[in-house]
Amino acid sequence: MTDARPPHLRWSAIALVVAGGMAGSAARAGLALAIPTIAGVPIAIALVNIVGAFVLGGLYSMLAHRGPADASAAQLRLLIGTGFCGGFTTYSALANDTVVLAVNGGVGAAMLYALGTLLVGGLATWAGIVVGIGLGGRRRPGRVGESA
Repeated sequence: MTDARPPHLRWSAIALVVAGGMAGSAARAGLALAIPTIAGVPIAIALVNIVGAFVLGGLYSMLAHRGPADASAAQLRLLIGTGFCGGFTTYSALANDTVVLAVNGGVGAAMLYALGTLLVGGLATWAGIVVGIGLGGRRRPGRVGESA
């Protein structure tokens, strides 16, 4: 018997997101404590958002070739994509840090910080997609166990 409820109503799916989110939030908090600000710029938050964008791009490109019926792909999306990356990345802290920089360091520094993080994050997503494809995100006909 299969569970006909959508994933967001299944306890097993919710548990994967919670576990991943707890790990991602803990990793972000640890990095935020370990990486000092440089000249008043909170580098840790920018880095976690960029790394999270890379990981998410790679994960989804690696799993894109799998169908919706692939249970392990769905579990990885929930655990790592929604859970870990959702807890790890924090655009609300980026917005807060941008406001603090604008008040303390000037609007130019704040704009450079925010737009730079978004631009580099977009490039990191693209790089993650490229790496994910290279690690098996695109199936090629002729591999063992596949039909052309």
